[in-house]
Amino acid sequence: MPKDKREITKEDIMPLDTYTKNRGELRKNIVDFKKDRRVPLGPYATFYFESYETMLAQIQEMLYIEKGGDEQLKDELAAYNPLVPNGKELTATLMFEIDNPISRAAFLGKVGGIEEKVFMKIDGDIVKAVPEEDVDRTSADGKASSVQFIHFQLSEEQINKFKSKSSLIELGIDHSEYSHTTRLTEATVSSLSADFN
Repeated sequence: MPKDKREITKEDIMPLDTYTKNRGELRKNIVDFKKDRRVPLGPYATFYFESYETMLAQIQEMLYIEKGGDEQLKDELAAYNPLVPNGKELTATLMFEIDNPISRAAFLGKVGGIEEKVFMKIDGDIVKAVPEEDVDRTSADGKASSVQFIHFQLSEEQINKFKSKSSLIELGIDHSEYSHTTRLTEATVSSLSADFN
Protein backbone atom coordinates (compact mmCIF):
# COMPACT_ATOMS: atom_id res chain seq x y z
CA MET A 1 0.00 0.00 0.00
CA PRO A 2 1.29 3.50 -0.73
CA LYS A 3 2.37 5.03 2.58
CA ASP A 4 0.22 8.11 2.02
CA LYS A 5 -3.02 6.15 1.55
CA ARG A 6 -4.84 6.90 4.78
CA GLU A 7 -8.26 7.44 3.26
CA ILE A 8 -10.30 5.63 0.64
CA THR A 9 -11.87 7.90 -1.98
CA LYS A 10 -14.25 7.35 -4.86
CA GLU A 11 -11.24 7.26 -7.22
CA ASP A 12 -9.91 4.15 -5.44
CA ILE A 13 -13.07 2.16 -6.17
CA MET A 14 -12.97 -0.24 -9.10
CA PRO A 15 -15.93 -0.11 -11.52
CA LEU A 16 -18.44 -2.83 -10.63
CA ASP A 17 -17.94 -4.78 -13.88
CA THR A 18 -14.14 -4.82 -13.39
CA TYR A 19 -14.53 -5.94 -9.78
CA THR A 20 -17.05 -8.63 -10.76
CA LYS A 21 -14.69 -9.99 -13.41
CA ASN A 22 -11.69 -10.11 -11.04
CA ARG A 23 -13.55 -10.82 -7.80
CA GLY A 24 -12.31 -14.40 -7.32
CA GLU A 25 -8.65 -13.43 -7.51
CA LEU A 26 -9.09 -10.21 -5.51
CA ARG A 27 -10.83 -12.08 -2.70
CA LYS A 28 -8.15 -14.77 -2.65
CA ASN A 29 -5.45 -12.08 -2.41
CA ILE A 30 -7.18 -10.28 0.48
CA VAL A 31 -7.71 -13.57 2.36
CA ASP A 32 -3.95 -14.24 2.04
CA PHE A 33 -3.16 -10.69 3.17
CA LYS A 34 -5.49 -10.92 6.19
CA LYS A 35 -4.06 -14.25 7.40
CA ASP A 36 -1.27 -12.62 9.43
CA ARG A 37 -3.60 -9.87 10.68
CA ARG A 38 -6.02 -12.22 12.47
CA VAL A 39 -5.27 -12.75 16.17
CA PRO A 40 -7.44 -15.11 18.25
CA LEU A 41 -7.57 -14.36 21.97
CA GLY A 42 -9.10 -16.87 24.36
CA PRO A 43 -12.00 -19.09 23.29
CA TYR A 44 -14.30 -16.42 21.78
CA ALA A 45 -12.44 -13.24 20.82
CA THR A 46 -10.72 -12.63 17.49
CA PHE A 47 -9.00 -9.42 16.45
CA TYR A 48 -8.95 -8.57 12.75
CA PHE A 49 -6.42 -5.80 12.25
CA GLU A 50 -7.65 -3.46 9.54
CA SER A 51 -5.77 -1.48 6.90
CA TYR A 52 -6.34 0.52 3.75
CA GLU A 53 -6.40 -2.79 1.83
CA THR A 54 -8.89 -4.59 4.08
CA MET A 55 -11.27 -1.62 4.17
CA LEU A 56 -11.06 -1.09 0.39
CA ALA A 57 -11.86 -4.79 -0.11
CA GLN A 58 -14.79 -4.49 2.32
CA ILE A 59 -16.25 -1.48 0.49
CA GLN A 60 -15.82 -3.13 -2.92
CA GLU A 61 -17.58 -6.25 -1.65
CA MET A 62 -20.47 -4.27 -0.10
CA LEU A 63 -20.99 -2.41 -3.38
CA TYR A 64 -20.88 -5.72 -5.25
CA ILE A 65 -23.49 -7.33 -2.96
CA GLU A 66 -25.88 -4.39 -2.61
CA LYS A 67 -25.27 -2.62 -5.95
CA GLY A 68 -26.25 0.75 -4.42
CA GLY A 69 -23.94 2.85 -6.60
CA ASP A 70 -22.75 6.32 -5.59
CA GLU A 71 -25.39 6.78 -2.89
CA GLN A 72 -24.27 3.62 -1.13
CA LEU A 73 -20.60 4.46 -1.68
CA LYS A 74 -20.95 7.65 0.42
CA ASP A 75 -22.28 5.60 3.34
CA GLU A 76 -19.62 2.91 2.97
CA LEU A 77 -16.79 5.48 2.89
CA ALA A 78 -18.20 7.16 6.01
CA ALA A 79 -18.48 3.79 7.78
CA TYR A 80 -15.12 2.27 6.87
CA ASN A 81 -12.67 5.16 6.47
CA PRO A 82 -12.37 5.67 10.26
CA LEU A 83 -10.87 2.15 10.44
CA VAL A 84 -8.04 2.91 8.00
CA PRO A 85 -5.01 3.42 10.31
CA ASN A 86 -3.74 7.02 10.28
CA GLY A 87 -0.04 6.13 10.39
CA LYS A 88 0.33 6.42 14.18
CA GLU A 89 -2.15 3.74 15.21
CA LEU A 90 -3.39 0.22 14.68
CA THR A 91 -7.09 -0.38 14.18
CA ALA A 92 -8.98 -3.62 14.66
CA THR A 93 -12.39 -5.18 14.43
CA LEU A 94 -12.84 -7.29 17.55
CA MET A 95 -15.40 -10.06 17.18
CA PHE A 96 -16.84 -12.39 19.78
CA GLU A 97 -17.66 -15.50 17.81
CA ILE A 98 -19.97 -17.97 19.52
CA ASP A 99 -22.13 -20.14 17.25
CA ASN A 100 -24.83 -21.03 19.77
CA PRO A 101 -27.21 -18.03 20.06
CA ILE A 102 -28.16 -18.81 23.68
CA SER A 103 -24.52 -19.12 24.80
CA ARG A 104 -23.63 -16.00 22.80
CA ALA A 105 -26.39 -13.92 24.46
CA ALA A 106 -25.38 -15.17 27.92
CA PHE A 107 -21.70 -14.34 27.31
CA LEU A 108 -22.36 -10.86 25.85
CA GLY A 109 -24.70 -10.12 28.76
CA LYS A 110 -21.77 -10.62 31.17
CA VAL A 111 -19.08 -8.61 29.39
CA GLY A 112 -20.53 -5.10 29.14
CA GLY A 113 -17.79 -2.47 28.83
CA ILE A 114 -15.28 -5.04 27.53
CA GLU A 115 -14.25 -2.59 24.79
CA GLU A 116 -12.73 -0.43 27.56
CA LYS A 117 -10.59 -3.34 28.81
CA VAL A 118 -8.58 -4.09 25.67
CA PHE A 119 -4.84 -3.35 25.65
CA MET A 120 -1.58 -3.93 23.83
CA LYS A 121 1.72 -4.30 25.63
CA ILE A 122 4.99 -3.33 23.93
CA ASP A 123 7.93 -4.48 26.08
CA GLY A 124 5.71 -4.05 29.13
CA ASP A 125 4.52 -0.58 28.06
CA ILE A 126 0.69 -0.63 28.05
CA VAL A 127 -1.35 0.97 25.25
CA LYS A 128 -5.04 1.08 26.14
CA ALA A 129 -7.43 0.57 23.24
CA VAL A 130 -9.78 3.40 22.34
CA PRO A 131 -13.20 2.22 21.12
CA GLU A 132 -14.56 3.74 17.90
CA GLU A 133 -17.10 6.37 18.95
CA ASP A 134 -19.60 5.88 16.10
CA VAL A 135 -22.06 4.05 18.35
CA ASP A 136 -22.22 2.82 21.91
CA ARG A 137 -20.89 -0.74 21.93
CA THR A 138 -22.38 -1.63 25.31
CA SER A 139 -26.13 -1.21 25.69
CA ALA A 140 -27.76 0.53 28.65
CA ASP A 141 -28.56 -2.87 30.19
CA GLY A 142 -24.87 -3.84 30.14
CA LYS A 143 -24.85 -6.13 27.10
CA ALA A 144 -21.76 -5.91 24.89
CA SER A 145 -21.97 -5.91 21.10
CA SER A 146 -20.45 -8.98 19.41
CA VAL A 147 -18.52 -6.62 17.10
CA GLN A 148 -16.29 -3.84 18.43
CA PHE A 149 -14.10 -1.38 16.51
CA ILE A 150 -10.98 -0.26 18.34
CA HIS A 151 -7.89 1.90 17.90
CA PHE A 152 -4.46 1.53 19.50
CA GLN A 153 -2.78 4.95 19.42
CA LEU A 154 0.99 4.64 19.77
CA SER A 155 3.69 7.18 20.56
CA GLU A 156 6.73 7.54 18.26
CA GLU A 157 8.80 5.56 20.76
CA GLN A 158 6.22 2.76 20.91
CA ILE A 159 6.02 2.66 17.10
CA ASN A 160 9.82 2.35 16.87
CA LYS A 161 9.81 -0.47 19.45
CA PHE A 162 6.95 -2.19 17.59
CA LYS A 163 8.83 -2.03 14.28
CA SER A 164 12.18 -3.08 15.78
CA LYS A 165 11.27 -6.80 15.60
CA SER A 166 13.00 -7.30 18.94
CA SER A 167 10.18 -6.21 21.24
CA LEU A 168 7.77 -8.48 23.06
CA ILE A 169 4.31 -7.44 21.86
CA GLU A 170 1.20 -8.77 23.54
CA LEU A 171 -2.50 -8.25 23.01
CA GLY A 172 -4.95 -8.67 25.85
CA ILE A 173 -8.34 -8.20 27.41
CA ASP A 174 -8.56 -7.63 31.15
CA HIS A 175 -12.27 -7.95 31.96
CA SER A 176 -13.44 -9.73 35.11
CA GLU A 177 -15.44 -12.18 32.93
CA TYR A 178 -12.88 -12.50 30.12
CA SER A 179 -9.19 -12.14 30.84
CA HIS A 180 -6.67 -13.37 28.25
CA THR A 181 -3.33 -12.31 26.80
CA THR A 182 -1.46 -13.55 23.75
CA ARG A 183 1.87 -12.76 22.15
CA LEU A 184 1.81 -11.48 18.57
CA THR A 185 3.68 -13.69 16.11
CA GLU A 186 6.59 -12.39 14.05
CA ALA A 187 4.44 -12.57 10.90
CA THR A 188 1.70 -10.49 12.55
CA VAL A 189 4.16 -7.88 13.86
CA SER A 190 5.72 -7.64 10.40
CA SER A 191 2.34 -7.17 8.68
CA LEU A 192 1.12 -4.60 11.23
CA SER A 193 4.39 -2.64 11.10
CA ALA A 194 3.42 -1.57 7.57
CA ASP A 195 0.47 0.39 9.02
CA PHE A 196 2.80 2.98 10.54
CA ASN A 197 4.30 5.98 8.70
